[in-house]
Amino acid sequence: MFSLDARLAQDAHVMGDFPLCRLLLSNDANYPWFILVPRRSDISEVFQLNEADHQMLWNETHALAKLLHQGYQADKINIATLGNVVSQLHMHVIVRYRADAAWPAPVWGKLPAVPYTAEQLASVREKLASLLGDEFVFAEGRA
Repeated sequence: MFSLDARLAQDAHVMGDFPLCRLLLSNDANYPWFILVPRRSDISEVFQLNEADHQMLWNETHALAKLLHQGYQADKINIATLGNVVSQLHMHVIVRYRADAAWPAPVWGKLPAVPYTAEQLASVREKLASLLGDEFVFAEGRA
């Protein structure tokens, strides 16, 4: 049975679910930083997914990245799966701007995280609602 890693649950807001992945928002308002977590138990590497799930992960990552790039008018979208701290497979999809504080470096460890306010979180949910299609199911507290 799928359960979200405790560290991901602590450091992110659950936005909802695509057919395969749970979508999280990293609780760092410095960047629009999203995380896709395949709802499969005991998976730490992309190659451990079966073929259908592997394809679905890339489809959901591609679709999310494209929508975020357009919707946030990003200069760049960073996509990464590292898992050095949290072993549960998760895909980072981060909106980047040339004017952000970490540019052009990676965002990890550059600045202390700034938690989202309730208003900022509601704004992100509204933006996601305008960008995502019917296959996305919002978590409790829907936009």
